[in-house]
Formats: sequence, C-alpha cells, structure tokens
Amino acid sequence: MQERLELQLFIEHERQGTYFTLPFTMPPDVESMVLRYSYDRHLESERPVERGTFIAREEVNIIDLGLLSPDGAQVGASGSDKREIFISETDATPGYRSCPLAPGRWQIIVGAYKVAPGGVNVTYEISFTFKRLRLLKGDLHTHTVGSDGIFTAAELGRRARLHGLDFLAITDHNQMVSRQSLPRIEGLTLISGIEWTHYRGHANFLGVDRPYDEPFFANTPEEVRRRFQSARERGALIMINHPFEEGNEFQFDLEELPFDCLNVWNGPMRMQNFQAVALWQSMLEEGKKVPICGGSDYHRDMPFLYPGAPATCVYARSAGVEDILEALRRGHAYIIYAPDGPTLEMRAGKAILGDTVPWPVVKEMEIALEGLQAGDKVQVITARKSETILEAPAPGSYRATYTMEEPGFARLVVVRFFLPGIPELPALLSNPIYFEESR
Repeated sequence: MQERLELQLFIEHERQGTYFTLPFTMPPDVESMVLRYSYDRHLESERPVERGTFIAREEVNIIDLGLLSPDGAQVGASGSDKREIFISETDATPGYRSCPLAPGRWQIIVGAYKVAPGGVNVTYEISFTFKRLRLLKGDLHTHTVGSDGIFTAAELGRRARLHGLDFLAITDHNQMVSRQSLPRIEGLTLISGIEWTHYRGHANFLGVDRPYDEPFFANTPEEVRRRFQSARERGALIMINHPFEEGNEFQFDLEELPFDCLNVWNGPMRMQNFQAVALWQSMLEEGKKVPICGGSDYHRDMPFLYPGAPATCVYARSAGVEDILEALRRGHAYIIYAPDGPTLEMRAGKAILGDTVPWPVVKEMEIALEGLQAGDKVQVITARKSETILEAPAPGSYRATYTMEEPGFARLVVVRFFLPGIPELPALLSNPIYFEESR
C-alpha cells in the first residue's frame, strides 16, 4: 500500500544563498519513501542565426536537496545532483543513510544556491510505501574472522544470499560490532550482535551496537545479571544459546536472567537440540510463553553445516532490523532445517504463530504447508499429546483445520527421513499458538 504527498514551495530571489527547511509529516508504519523534486532549472530563449535558429539554454535556478529526521539528525544531502532519493531501514540512495522511518516531523533541507530574479516554484513529491507482513528467512548465529570464523562479514553475507537468506546476525564471541560498520549487501539485512561467551554458558545479544559498557567477563551471578539487564534495557534481543551443547552448556538459572528466545536448534539436529526442545516443551507445559529460534553457529563449511542450516523464518512487517527482532520476540517464527525446507502458515482467526486467542471463542487452527516430501509426517503437539495428522503420500502441499478441544497451546512439527539408515528428524519446528480460556 502506498500514499503520495505533494508540497509546493515558491522561493524568492532574495533567499538566494541561504538554507532553510520544509517540514512534512511521516505517517506511522512506513517501510520506505521516495522523494522527488522538480523545478525549472534552465531558461531557454531563441535567437536567429544564419540559416536557422539557435536556442540558448541558461542555468538560472539551482536548488540543493537534503533531509533531516525528527531528532534533527542529517539523513543525507545531495546538492542539486539527484532529483530523486530513496530511503528505508535497509537501503538508501548513495549520499543518504538507511534508517528506520520514524513517524513524526521530518524536514527537507532546501538549499537556494541560485534563484532567478523572478523566483522559482519547486514541487516536492513524496511516496510512502507502508509495511506489510511477509516471510523472511535468516540465520541468527554466525561467526566471522572477528572471532573464530574464517570469513569476513562481507564474505559471509554474500554466502548467506547464495543460500537464499534474507537476514543474517553477526555474533562473534565477546566482540561488539556496530550496525554502521556492517557491509551493505543487496537483499540482505545484517543484524549487529555479540555472542556473550562465558565458561558457564553463551547468549546472543542482537540489534544494538553496545549491549553493555563493561568488559564481557563476569565472575559473580550479580555481574552476569548486570550484563543481561543492561542488554535488555538497551533494547537487545536476548537469545539463550544451545543450552545443552557439550562443553558449552548453559548453567545459569534462567529464572534469574531476562531473555527473549530460547535457541533449541543449533547447527545440525542432534541429541543436544532434542534436549533443548524437551526443556522448551516443559516450559510451555508450565504455562510459560517462551519463543524459540535457531541458528547455524556457522564458522566454516562442514557436512550439513552452512549459513541457514537451520534457518529461522519470521513473519515480519518489514525487512528492517527492529521489525525482524520484534517478530522474534512475539514468536512469529518457525525453524526449518535449511532455507529450502517446508514453509508454514498457521492461523487461529486473525492470530498467527506466537499469538494468544480466547478459547473456546476461537478453537480452530488453520494449517497451510508447502514443500512437503513423500513420507513427511505432520504432527501437532500440545501439553497433553503429540498427534500425527498427516503422512504425506507424495511431494506436495497440505491444508488442514485442527480443533483445540481444551485451552493450552498447539505447535507444529514436520519430521522427515533424510537419509537411509538415519532415524527421522525434524524438518520444521514451529512456535505455538496459545489458546487461553476466556473469562
């Protein structure tokens, strides 16, 4: 959905050589904007010459362009070189910086470098494109040469695009990275992060340049809590990493630390991940609403390990960092073994994955799966049972309605036989939809 705004401005000759601003209002929920402006830059006049007519073209107006955000920060400036600019959180015209398009009072910088004696009319046209829900695939746990990986962030980002990812978090061990220092790779949202790495457990802090001011190390429970609390206060998404990974088990008390997501699928599916899923299931059965996520923990290519293996798929309102992280916080996500794994849409009324609906006002859950293989089993798991609702007879898609007979939660699993002689393994794990008894 788009909206268009037009602004007319007359600049008198007396304002030549000055700068001033022209305000406009950015509506809520804008994903990107295009700003165009036009004016008569040249004056044409005809004069007769031998054997014809010569048209003189004199530059009489030069109007420069720039942009300020609501906090007064300069978003960019382009002189009179560009008649059109594009801004979004993930991309921008050269000379301008990508940034969230916060609603409020923005200002066009008007540079009246040269103005004709009679003044000049300038027309500004602003087109707003609004956010919409879309499915994005990414990897929330990767390493570069900044710690113990073998690729730079740019090299890793290009590999992520080759594997079909839309976003990628850079999470080097105890190394902070700023959003502005990350490379720009077309079609890929890079998320600044750090894997806080301790002898007693690891956690990712995503989306902020500096989650805490102190050094990373902590020797007391209070120092650990301060690192986590600081990250929470500064808006980081906190992800508990691989809680049962041998040698890197998470030994801190989860009841004592703030966190947003539990990483239940770290690299190839194996026993430690099954243990993490079992821990998560027990949390759900206790009535806790804990979102899950996955990540490859990528350092270098290995068998069954590459960027996006597994991939976390989010239903986000834009490809911007804040919208991706907010979708993860709300549980609007599922995990697949690889970017080309099955895709899932699961709804209960207007609610999607991670949302809560009143039961029995809403009892039915609509399931839509694409990319199933022959023999795939689709299972619905609640607090009381695990029920196989389909064994796919052939490759294809699946549509179904599942009815919740009592309040609780329902999540979806797709299991698959990947190789002969290997037991069936998950191809997809979803966050639940929660059915709370209405009062």
